[in-house]
Amino acid sequence: MNGTDVLADAFGRIRETVREVVGGLSADELNERLDGTTNSITWLVWHLTRIQDDHIADASGLEQVWTAKGWAARLDLPLPSHSTGYGHSGRQVAAVRVDSPDLLLGYHEAVHEQTLAFLGTLDDAALDRVVDESWDPPVTLGVRLVSVVGDDLQHIGQAALLRGVLEHRS
Repeated sequence: MNGTDVLADAFGRIRETVREVVGGLSADELNERLDGTTNSITWLVWHLTRIQDDHIADASGLEQVWTAKGWAARLDLPLPSHSTGYGHSGRQVAAVRVDSPDLLLGYHEAVHEQTLAFLGTLDDAALDRVVDESWDPPVTLGVRLVSVVGDDLQHIGQAALLRGVLEHRS
């Protein structure tokens, strides 16, 4: 197994967990903010998918799935199309709502497909390419992709915890 195989496996595990966390929930459950100020499952899954979409598009030179495949229009959020959730205020978090889990799952699936297609073009040497020189040391593609995996895992874990709380209350 090479480095890109490991990354593909990691992104696949994230995809499966997204399906497990989101599947079968109502819009009310997805959008609930437990104390009125926390992140919702919708926001967490949207955000982790937006970050993955943004970073994969940047690294691959492709347009983000969010705009290229019409997901910004389908979700129709009252936010700028370039918004990824980074630094969102409570009001912005509250604005990220869906009427169906299908929207979140569809967008995540489309980003996952673009992610796997990009990983399929890489070999281990490509992971050493510097993609961001604003850090010391400069960030390589491999480090950037591992960072996305880490961020995704944190957020899907938070969403899984929220689902457990919601199920426990029922």
